[in-house]
Parts: sequence; structure tokens; C-alpha cells
Amino acid sequence: MIIESRAVPPFFKNGFLIASDTSREAILIDPGDEVPELLDLVARRQLVVKAILLTHGHMDHLAGVEAARAATGAPVGVHRDDLFLYQTARDQGQMFGYVVATPSAPDFFLESGQRLTWDGLHATVHHTPGHSPGGVCLEVGSDPGSGPELFVGDTLFAGSIGRTDLPLGDYQTLIASIRSVLFAFPDTTIVHPGHGEDTTIGTERRTNPFLR
Repeated sequence: MIIESRAVPPFFKNGFLIASDTSREAILIDPGDEVPELLDLVARRQLVVKAILLTHGHMDHLAGVEAARAATGAPVGVHRDDLFLYQTARDQGQMFGYVVATPSAPDFFLESGQRLTWDGLHATVHHTPGHSPGGVCLEVGSDPGSGPELFVGDTLFAGSIGRTDLPLGDYQTLIASIRSVLFAFPDTTIVHPGHGEDTTIGTERRTNPFLR
């Protein structure tokens, strides 16, 4: 499985391009301000983006959605419980003095337990509310062979957890999501957060000060 990530100012939010080793099919996760770099990778690798998946509806994670959709024609998926946030991306940006256009309506909704498949690539949706009501983590793997890796948005970070002081956030819900959903995965599972460096489930289980 090919995994590329990019992060740029002002939020240094990780956007991901994931592609199969055995086909040219790929997905984008959380395209934001780094989307030109992700699209350049798509072009240089001659990939076909089949879907644009959002871990949640905060504006830094979807600022590049319209550019990505226009360039690739891929459908956009977000959890229904974050539709309000998705639709108010412009208002969210104004809170931070940041200009972002309201994206067009999503093409489909992500649902917990849903399995999405492409040629040589698959993703399973896990609902992990707390940072936002419709936050999801995406368990992505390739066929054949590679074990799943988790793309967790702002649910879990290396040594930290997502904010819950933003509108519609809830601390206890977030902790429950991490413990019941993410900590059900093996310790060796690689975690790709929405900001900062990769980590593993085992590392966070043992050392994360919010979760020990």
C-alpha cells in the first residue's frame, strides 16, 4: 500500500493519498490546504482517485475538497452527524480569520461498519465521536497482504487527544471512542493522525497521558 501525506501552513493538517500497490486506484483522506501537493502526486504517479473521505467536518480537514473533487471527479463522503459542520465550513473559518468556501453537498454518507472497496484497496469506517459528533476513523488496507492502518483524523494524536472545547465536542465521548474502538486494535497497528507524527496503538495505550 502506498501512503503519502503532506501538511502545510497555517494548520499543518495532514492530508493523505493512499493507493494500491497492484493498481492505479487511490483515495484521498481529508484534503485541505495541502491539496495541490497531493494532486501533484496523483498526476505524477498516474493514479485514479476513486473517493475523497473525510474523518470529520472541521474546515481545516476539508478546505481542499472542492479542488480535489474538480481535479479528480471523485465522490466525497462524510458522516451524516458532521453534515452541519461540513455545511458551515465558511463560518468556522471566520472564527480563525481564515477564508474557506462552503463545499458542495457530499456525494454519500459514511456509516459505522461500512466497508468500501476499490481495486486492491479497502476501507472500513469506524464511528468515533467526541472531537465532533460525526468523527470517524478509517481502517485502510490493501489486497493482498498489508495489514490495516488507521487514519484517525483529530480523534487521537501521538501523546495527546483531539480537542473537545470546540462546538459539539465532548470529552467523555471522545475518551470512550478511543478506548472502545481504537484500543480494540492490536498494539502494532499504525495510527496516522490528522496533525503531527504517526504513532501506534500500543504506544498510545502505554504512554498517552490522557489514556493511561
